[in-house]
Amino acid sequence: MGHHHESAPKGIYLFSPSGVVPDAEALSRARARLKEMGFRTTLDRTALAVHERFAGTDAQRLAAINRAIKQKQPVVMATRGGYGLSRILPAINWQAVADSGKTFVGLSDFTLFNLALLAKTGATSFSGPMAFHDFGGKAIDDLTAALFSEALSGQLEILSFEAPEADAVDARGILWGGNLAMVTSLVGTPFMPKIKGGILFLEDVAEHPYRIERMLAQLWQAGILERQKAIVLGQFTDYKLGPLDNGFDLPSVVAWLRKTVKVPVVTGLPYGHVPVKATLPIGRKVGIATEDGMAYLVLEEH
Repeated sequence: MGHHHESAPKGIYLFSPSGVVPDAEALSRARARLKEMGFRTTLDRTALAVHERFAGTDAQRLAAINRAIKQKQPVVMATRGGYGLSRILPAINWQAVADSGKTFVGLSDFTLFNLALLAKTGATSFSGPMAFHDFGGKAIDDLTAALFSEALSGQLEILSFEAPEADAVDARGILWGGNLAMVTSLVGTPFMPKIKGGILFLEDVAEHPYRIERMLAQLWQAGILERQKAIVLGQFTDYKLGPLDNGFDLPSVVAWLRKTVKVPVVTGLPYGHVPVKATLPIGRKVGIATEDGMAYLVLEEH
């Protein structure tokens, strides 16, 4: 897929900044898979630590971030998400993270890391697969793996995906976002990027559509959605409707969003708590266009 770049980063440091890793074997499988893909891996020494629901105490997880900054591998990947970054955001030395020049990757709870880094330093990072869920399972998704390798080496120039009901848009702006609950949790904090004319992408898991709508309403009423050039929706999965929904479902939320916020909405982004996920650069200027039921996210411009 595209020509080979000798400069592609080939070493990954795996660390656990959030939730406890429930299965050490899955992490071993992930390392074997990444090795097959050409990446050597180093496992942080407290990656498997346990403190309540966390991968170690707050102090241990902060120490892991400091080790990740200082070690030699060029890519730093979270083992998994869960919960845990919210409580340590103010203690992280964001300038040191940016100055390390490392490529950080993860999603879900890691959205907080991606966005705080951007807000505090302007440095870019990736929202993308994590060791435990994406590379540690019984099967690995080939497209997710390919998109990850290509994104890291700068070969993923255009991500095209089916977006059957997308609004017409042709715009450029800073790509940012991630997990909707995490983005919303940053409103009013110093860790929320102040982005005007951006391209905001969102996903979530196990959130009822009314909760998704309520979070979008908060972002709208905080003035954040109206300032963007496009809102790109990934996958919203694993929720159950109740007897009082009466037909209210995710499409109702998207219809409400389109009617309420005068910003083009693009659906269908392959991203979220799903097997097929793209690796997306947070903080990079990108292009987005829709045409004939397709959307095109231009990630590398030459």
